[in-house]
Amino acid sequence: MKNEAHARIKINQLLEEAGWRFFDNEEGVANILLENHVKITQEEIDAWGNDYEKTKNGSLDFLLHDSNNKPICVLEAKKESLHPLVAKVQAREYAKTVDAQFIILSNGIVHYLWDTKKGNPKPIYKFPSPGEIGAIKEWNPDRNALANEPVANDYITSIQMPDYAERPEWNGSIEASKDFIWANGLKFLRPYQLSAIRHLQKAVAEGKDRFLFEMATGTGKTLISAAIIRLFLRTQNSRRVLFLVDRLELEDQAWKAFTNNLKPDYSTFIYKEHKGDWRQADIIVTTIQSLMFNDKYRYEFTPTDFDLIISDESHRSISGNARAVFEFFHGYKLGLTATPRDYLKGVDPDKVNKKDPREIERRMLRDTYATFGCEGGDPTYRYSLLDGVKDGFLVNPRVLDARTEITTQLLSDEGYAVAVTTEEGEETETFVSRDFEKKFFSDKTNIVFCQTFLENALGDPITNEIGKTIVFAVSQNHARKLTEVLNDFAEKLYPGKYNSDFAVQVTSQVGDAQQMTINFTHNNFNGKTTWLEGYKSSKTRVCVTVGMMTTGYDCPDLLNICMMRPIFSPADFVQIKGRGTRNNTFDFKHKNELGEEEIIKHDKEVFKLFDFFANCEYFEEKFDYDEKLKLPKPKKGDGEGGGGVDIDQYTSYRPDPIATLKEQHIGYEGMKVDRMLFNKFEDRIIMDDIIKKNVELGNWEHVISHIQQEIFDKPEEYFNLEKLRKAAKIDRKVSIREVVEKIFGIIPKFKSKDELLEAEFDKFISIYPPEEDVNLRALKYFFKAYVVDQGIRKIIEAKDFHALQTNPTLTISQFKEVATKYREVIPVYINDYVNLERFAA
Repeated sequence: MKNEAHARIKINQLLEEAGWRFFDNEEGVANILLENHVKITQEEIDAWGNDYEKTKNGSLDFLLHDSNNKPICVLEAKKESLHPLVAKVQAREYAKTVDAQFIILSNGIVHYLWDTKKGNPKPIYKFPSPGEIGAIKEWNPDRNALANEPVANDYITSIQMPDYAERPEWNGSIEASKDFIWANGLKFLRPYQLSAIRHLQKAVAEGKDRFLFEMATGTGKTLISAAIIRLFLRTQNSRRVLFLVDRLELEDQAWKAFTNNLKPDYSTFIYKEHKGDWRQADIIVTTIQSLMFNDKYRYEFTPTDFDLIISDESHRSISGNARAVFEFFHGYKLGLTATPRDYLKGVDPDKVNKKDPREIERRMLRDTYATFGCEGGDPTYRYSLLDGVKDGFLVNPRVLDARTEITTQLLSDEGYAVAVTTEEGEETETFVSRDFEKKFFSDKTNIVFCQTFLENALGDPITNEIGKTIVFAVSQNHARKLTEVLNDFAEKLYPGKYNSDFAVQVTSQVGDAQQMTINFTHNNFNGKTTWLEGYKSSKTRVCVTVGMMTTGYDCPDLLNICMMRPIFSPADFVQIKGRGTRNNTFDFKHKNELGEEEIIKHDKEVFKLFDFFANCEYFEEKFDYDEKLKLPKPKKGDGEGGGGVDIDQYTSYRPDPIATLKEQHIGYEGMKVDRMLFNKFEDRIIMDDIIKKNVELGNWEHVISHIQQEIFDKPEEYFNLEKLRKAAKIDRKVSIREVVEKIFGIIPKFKSKDELLEAEFDKFISIYPPEEDVNLRALKYFFKAYVVDQGIRKIIEAKDFHALQTNPTLTISQFKEVATKYREVIPVYINDYVNLERFAA
């Protein structure tokens, strides 16, 4: 009975939060919930007919009504020990009796919403409001119109320029009108892009509402998305579209693309810039991180706000618990990925650690395909790099393996051993590839990297200067070093040509870095090349970055990609390689000796991918490099061997006894200084114009950096997070961003540890809905215990289950109640996707 009463209390609370009010009928059996809060009379109840009387005398728990006092939804409540889906048949009979379209099934822990006219029950976080139920009922998309809409190659062009075919510059075909198309930025769909859309339409006709496109980088997934968005909006199968990205720069890029391709027919907003009026737009673009922070999606949106959700780079933007955002919304769902599921076919999961990025990525890819109903590994549509190369739309890389003696040892199983001197004498410290430019520093190795690149780089086919290049570094500091080395070399090799503009650091901490990437694409980064007057190419030849120019960055005339860092994420590797695969024609118009206009053209046939850390080999067990370079040995001299191993640590062994000791009891009210501390910090933050401005712009990196450098640990207050946590009486660790959001009213309160645990469990359940025979109470208890208790995690990871016999948090009997599948799934999920540090006291 206690179990059942607890479930009832929780369900009542959820109904109140959703905006429903209660009314008990005269028999006191069924709770009638009213949208308009008007009391139903007994005469109205009687008007529902004798069938309702039978139901009323049965065990119907809650009945929800629309604004006309007509039954719209049956809510069947079960006790916590029972799975709510066991009541499916019973609830459907009740719904038929009172002619209600919707059913909610709940046991207070997990909940399902069932539209009996549209398929099966679906997990939900919270109960729908009366308005949401009404919106779902009223929304009747036309699947046939969606499947049969004619889509030609000018599907986007006809929005951009409806009369393009009547313009005198149009010469009857795409091939004959290239200059006209280019000058006006017109977008015609390629054959494979049309094929992708038609595969989606076929899937719609088959009754599917989830789709996955696996398409190589550079194949125009954003343009395909624009066409699909128009398809859904035009056929009235969507009222509003959500486009999810996983990087800030892609947010702006997608907004520009959709605005250029779909305006004036459809409007596009970036969510963070239109928090007050985003509902006025047809398309909303946002990062997944923005919606996930403090579970914003659950409080600022409803599940019915979007009828089409598109996830760009889906295996990253909806991986792990981010998938919960995706599942929160109703409607059609499309995933886009450039990383094939079988990309890691060379990796044996039995031979890699569960923490290995390749194994994590493998699970992410597997989960992504499952999310879109492609468990067998076949997406809705596939177009690979090889397909693109064969069709002439993409180019293949020429991969160069380049390793120094030091990096060869760093990459070996034994690592690179360096003798260092400590207070206790000489010791040996071993470094591996992950330590490069983090714990292990070698200026000479960086010099060799840069020299090798310059000696082997592809040149621009028009000028023969070093072709445009992106260098990927380990860190901001490493990027700075490489930039300096490259500019030193450039000044010696090409005196007076570049004046330190040959290479530029383009990282998040550099001002206007985003604009730099745009200028590099448009060939006006620090001006035009000085090698050939009138030729449109950038003066700056090399951008040195860390991660800014990976996903989605479009620069077709790139000729060299340099991986001067180890890469452990397959997605990152695929994206970095993909920066160079785009086709390009280098052309130069000039007048010859006779004064006649002449055009020189060279098609991009290949690009070079420099691999200094055996990244290709890491991802594929056997990799045949196109070329293996023998690198010059670093010259002997200062720092040789370790290249300057920085052991900047000192431990004092001098006794430092306690001089005085005083004891003071602090009451429940705490110290006055603690109570006042948060108020002082709040005033300090609100008065800071730099913080206020960057909060408004959403520049959280700048906000956090400013607080750390200018406010924390300064006299007189010595503010820090731990002091602020105690002052605000928060039972867990908080982040700087969370504190600032509370101060500016972006979040209403600091959530308690248990509230966060509930939210995390809700996400987990939405991704892994439990079967009907699963003990949900045991599942939830195990999930929470594993998150908050480090001891439990150690026991489970070591499989030392005998230790549970005496464990006060999780007993062996409680553990046995957890379904076998979840004993494995929960630890992996939590370790991969839950921020355990957040739950530390």
